[in-house]
Amino acid sequence: MAAKPLSRPRRRRLAATGAAFAVAAGLLATAIPASASPDGHGHGHGGGHGHGHHHGRTVDVQLLSFNDFHGNLEPPQGSSGQVTELQPDGTTKDVPAGGVEYLASSLRDARKGERYSVTAAAGDLVGASPLLSGLFHDEPTMEAMNRLDLDVTSVGNHEFDEGIAELTRLQDGGCHPVDGCYTDGRRFRGADFPYLAANVTDEDTGRPVLEPYTIWKHRGVRIGFIGVTLEGTPDIVSAEGVKGLKFHDEVETIDTYAKKLKRRGVNAVVALVHEGGAPASDAYNYDCDSPGPGDGISGPIAEIAKNTSPMVDALVTGHTHEAYACTIPDPSGAPRTVTSAASYGKLFTDTTLTYDRRTRDIVRTRVDAANHVVSREQPKARDMTRLIGRWNELAAPVANRPIGWIGEDIPGRGADTLESPLGDLIADAQLSHAQGADPEADLALMNSGGIRSDLVHAASGSEGDGVVTYAEGFTVQPFANTVNMVDLTGEQLLAVLREQVSGANAESPKVLQVSEGFTYTLDMTRSGADRVVADSVQLNGEGLDPGATYRVAVNNFLAGGGDGFPTLAEGTDPYVGGNDLDVLVDYMTANSSEQDPFEAPSADRITVVE
Repeated sequence: MAAKPLSRPRRRRLAATGAAFAVAAGLLATAIPASASPDGHGHGHGGGHGHGHHHGRTVDVQLLSFNDFHGNLEPPQGSSGQVTELQPDGTTKDVPAGGVEYLASSLRDARKGERYSVTAAAGDLVGASPLLSGLFHDEPTMEAMNRLDLDVTSVGNHEFDEGIAELTRLQDGGCHPVDGCYTDGRRFRGADFPYLAANVTDEDTGRPVLEPYTIWKHRGVRIGFIGVTLEGTPDIVSAEGVKGLKFHDEVETIDTYAKKLKRRGVNAVVALVHEGGAPASDAYNYDCDSPGPGDGISGPIAEIAKNTSPMVDALVTGHTHEAYACTIPDPSGAPRTVTSAASYGKLFTDTTLTYDRRTRDIVRTRVDAANHVVSREQPKARDMTRLIGRWNELAAPVANRPIGWIGEDIPGRGADTLESPLGDLIADAQLSHAQGADPEADLALMNSGGIRSDLVHAASGSEGDGVVTYAEGFTVQPFANTVNMVDLTGEQLLAVLREQVSGANAESPKVLQVSEGFTYTLDMTRSGADRVVADSVQLNGEGLDPGATYRVAVNNFLAGGGDGFPTLAEGTDPYVGGNDLDVLVDYMTANSSEQDPFEAPSADRITVVE
């Protein structure tokens, strides 16, 4: 696949490389280099801007970054729109943050006075988006990212939600093949920045489906950016979304392209990695390097960072929606900065990379990185306000339709428990839908990752009167899944429950939300599959019968074995039901009113022992 010329003026700083260099076999055959680059490596952790340092041999390059925006153009509601801030006295407080009007203001203010500034993202800019963006296949978010002067991004798993053809359209432009153009006389122009997908190849040709890397150039400074998504993307995206694609090891891929960049004379390299970790604190401004480098973070990104070639000078990461600015030793033992800016545009990371003109590399003894809050107390960017207004006008006939009433907040994504009140409500809605088609349906299981937000009473309706709008429902369930049914034996159903905490989910449990009448105990003091207490599983007060057959409602993603539940794919007598959002809308409309709104379910169906 030949490199595409960068025809838009703003993109002249970026030199695309051409994906034809890579084949799948080459991606998997790269050894990790043992030697570090010649500038000497170390790391000074802290905050602040470079403010245009360009004395003699070195210049400071400002790297602004964010990740997991997920189409949140308007400020996200409830806990999804807050960041936890550590106070000087050791306490924490929640700070409202996010919204592209404020993100644009933050980034533009941060760039002031900087002679060298590049802005990058680490995937999931789109997908699982609120209605304002998702209704229009995320064209509004692409327009916003162009206005933000985003220079480059990696793909994330959600960029594949609608398949590679749609992702390519978001890159190249053109009207949607089904819905067409949304405004007369206005053709979607695509992204002004390259999407990088170094470890995603076409299974027939072996070539990357998008550019694997790009080179940022400005006043003699050259920095290579390599973009990858998590190798496990097929496990968390629908089979249709990744059809015809192969996803390769992150470390081996990054190392392959770091070598290619070096052969092109580019020694300064940043990896944009859509994979993340679990920080030791929820506070965005905690000291990740206390008591030592890398001690404040665990999870997949820690292992990736420890094994990625020392030729890579920094890793911008995402996926876990966490905030951290850490140093993790590379294979040579030298610390290297690894950052993530939470999600939904609530934070941005400001990293200062000191570039040595003689070695054409980053001086890693002089790297600073810190996360900053996208405060809602600053002025809004007017161009973003106009953009939001224009798309809101188009969305209004659909978005403002009432679908139900709530009497209080119903936490979902923002719940701090394994079972969420909104998860219970959604599972009940899906069981009700299933029983409408088959009265013998027994229970429903819902993946918590498919619940993208909360239902917030104060934000509901135009005056906070508890009215839930279609837009709010869409924000909660934006994937357009179907509610299906399969038959499982009691033995298989128990296996499904055990897969929540074993196998692919052993390190990071994925607890399914359950419908009313289905109960069991999850003992987190045990390990692996034993965490599910087998003799505690009951349906409507009766113990689970291993030999009996149960009719189980699940969405089509779970029915295909997604999220690490292969036993669900073994279900028999499949039935494909209605759209999951329509199911929620119908349930809320039929079972709530202004006089009798929904209260938050008690979330007591799963007894958790900790």
